[in-house]
Amino acid sequence: MAMSRRAMAGLGVLGGSAAVTGGVVLFRDRPEVRGALGDVNLVKGYAGGEKIGFIQNPRTVAALKQHGLALAAERAGSVEQVRDPTLLATKPQFLWPSSSPLVDLARRQVKILKDEVIFNSPIVIYSWVPIADGLVRAGLATQEGAHYSIDAKGLIDAVLARRAWSELGQPDLYGRVRLIASDPNKSNSGFMFAGLAANLLAGDVATADTLPAVLPKLVDLFRGMGFKSSSSGKVFDDYVAGGPGAQPMVVGYENQLVEWILADKERWKRIAGAAGPAKPVALYPRPTVYSAHPLIALDPQALSLIDALMSRQLQEIGWRDHGFRGPLGAIGAETDPMIAGRMPAQIAAVAPMPDIEVMLEILKALV
Repeated sequence: MAMSRRAMAGLGVLGGSAAVTGGVVLFRDRPEVRGALGDVNLVKGYAGGEKIGFIQNPRTVAALKQHGLALAAERAGSVEQVRDPTLLATKPQFLWPSSSPLVDLARRQVKILKDEVIFNSPIVIYSWVPIADGLVRAGLATQEGAHYSIDAKGLIDAVLARRAWSELGQPDLYGRVRLIASDPNKSNSGFMFAGLAANLLAGDVATADTLPAVLPKLVDLFRGMGFKSSSSGKVFDDYVAGGPGAQPMVVGYENQLVEWILADKERWKRIAGAAGPAKPVALYPRPTVYSAHPLIALDPQALSLIDALMSRQLQEIGWRDHGFRGPLGAIGAETDPMIAGRMPAQIAAVAPMPDIEVMLEILKALV
């Protein structure tokens, strides 16, 4: 018996509906399908404090949802993440420190499924315009547009020699030249700066043979800093809150000032346009070291997180909203006008870090 056109159409709709439903059942394990349905996998782990702003950014949350993911990241120092048995005992699905050498250290503690550098951010020294100008007059720095470059070895020598601020063009600052970093045994910016300082004091990449000769100076450098925070983010927060008198020079990541500017553009406009001289500024050490931000997958769920974070959309959010360079150290294709020109397009003078065994010896000495 012939079937009516309406009946055939009805079966077609029913069949199409079944096909769609079947398709969803069949493909719902694909992350992009789960994201479209509002069904996401929660991936839990630890991340360095400098990445918390990116992780909590609503644009990041929305982009990850499109990949079927939600991220629950607890703040932890980069060195702590890979060494602290208490943290590792919580069975995180991922670790997101801020240094590639720490991946080798993590391998001694946990089974790594995959690691991939998501972002890069060079180590910089944050100071204030009048102090930076004094360093220029003293021959230690040069101004390059909206940022400065600084002779890193010359600055370390000045700190170790206990030179007075007045010798570096700052008679109003109290006492001697001070440089503050985070605790290298807990936080990556301090860890990276310790490696850079060891290289500069050794005259080349520090090795097991050259380290003993420079270790006393390195210990002297860090002891002279006084209290050292366990968080790079806390160091930067104290810097912007304390001003040039309390926090004349601190070690941080390039992206921190960029993120701070973009977080409140009106605040930055007021500061940049004010007559007062206390404006924050980044000084790029010559040479510096790159702080890579590798995501370490400890659970299969974190493998899809790596893929998502390497997507163009999330890479652009990392750069445009937070100042994180891509894996090769390049800046993104799109730049917010508020930060245009504040960072060099490429960092030419980059030193390699000492190997992990040398860094472990440094950490022992700096406890």
